[in-house]
Amino acid sequence: MTISVIICVYNEKKTILEILKRVQKTEFKKEIIVVDDGSTDGTAKILKKLKTKGTNIKILFKNQNQGKGAAIRTALKHTQGDYIVIQDADLEYDPQDIKKLLKPIKEGKAEVVYGSRFTGERRNMFFWHFFANQFLTLMTDILFNTTLSDMETGYKLFKAKLIKGIKFKANRFDFEPEITARILKKKIRIYEVPISYAGREYHEGKKIMFKDGIIALFALFKYRFFN
Repeated sequence: MTISVIICVYNEKKTILEILKRVQKTEFKKEIIVVDDGSTDGTAKILKKLKTKGTNIKILFKNQNQGKGAAIRTALKHTQGDYIVIQDADLEYDPQDIKKLLKPIKEGKAEVVYGSRFTGERRNMFFWHFFANQFLTLMTDILFNTTLSDMETGYKLFKAKLIKGIKFKANRFDFEPEITARILKKKIRIYEVPISYAGREYHEGKKIMFKDGIIALFALFKYRFFN
């Protein structure tokens, strides 16, 4: 079983090499697909200097920033693994937790596994981020008759055939509610496992904003009733 680890990168020159090192240390068969989403801070230059020939790393470059969802679509065209996992490049998520996501897959219990930041150990996040996450998850549970604890988690693992068969449209952070909505509309139950989480501060480069929460809420209603 090969895992395709998709790493979407935008202006992460301080963390990109460290996250690649941490992913490489994980003990499972993998390929790593990095998509630089039009970085302007020197991240692309760092990636271009990496020697990837003969390794399990493939690096793709986009000329302009289009967002997480668009970067994931680009990466999916180049994956060959049996399962796909999304890995953020900002060190908030620990790649060692991917094996926790793999456990229910190996045991035949799930097709999709989410890593929940609210059932495992974590560095406390901003109250309003916590509130927004909980509210969006609650709305997901109400609209789709489920009991998720963390819809917005960045750690999502899918069967490759499943996610490649879903034509999601989101370009940015609305990828999270859209892909969740489309999975649940297929009557697929999502399996959750606890993960650790070390959220960043804005001065450290955190990118998600209040407006992203509004867009996510709109997306949940849109894909529940219209698509």
